[in-house]
Amino acid sequence: MTAANRPAPPAAPPALVPADLGPATAAVPAGPWPGGAVPAAPPAPRWRRLATPAGVLAAVVGAFAYVGAVDPNHPGHYPVCPLYRFTGLYCPGCGGLRSAHAFVHGDLTAALHDNAPAVAGYFLFAVLWVVWAARAWRGRPAQLRLGSAQMWAVGALLLVFTVVRNLPFGAWLHP
Repeated sequence: MTAANRPAPPAAPPALVPADLGPATAAVPAGPWPGGAVPAAPPAPRWRRLATPAGVLAAVVGAFAYVGAVDPNHPGHYPVCPLYRFTGLYCPGCGGLRSAHAFVHGDLTAALHDNAPAVAGYFLFAVLWVVWAARAWRGRPAQLRLGSAQMWAVGALLLVFTVVRNLPFGAWLHP
């Protein structure tokens, strides 16, 4: 066969251009858009963007409502902390249900006495949830970036709390 009689090679597939999808990039066929980029999808309606924060809030409110209705100070309703049961030591979560019960009933002093870090967690959750819902309302992604230093600091605080509440002079921290 001569060069003139050879069949033409098959057409090349369309060029693939990576789409800007964050850390996981996907290849999409180049199109008539500027730079080959695919246009962004229209934003989801607000009710859909708020569905997840609303669902999380409903679950938390339901849990607090249950703990508020079923008193953890009466035995038999909730399991005993396994660490306390087998060792007699209080973990950082011991007293958390009693704290939530007192919090629901508006007794902040008793809630702080039963588990102060839990009360701080309730307020932290409230602030983070409001920020999350506001960002979802505006169509922005929820971003919470904690570095290793912050995580170690939280862990160290909980460890100190646990050790102090189990020492004789920390008896005032017992639930």
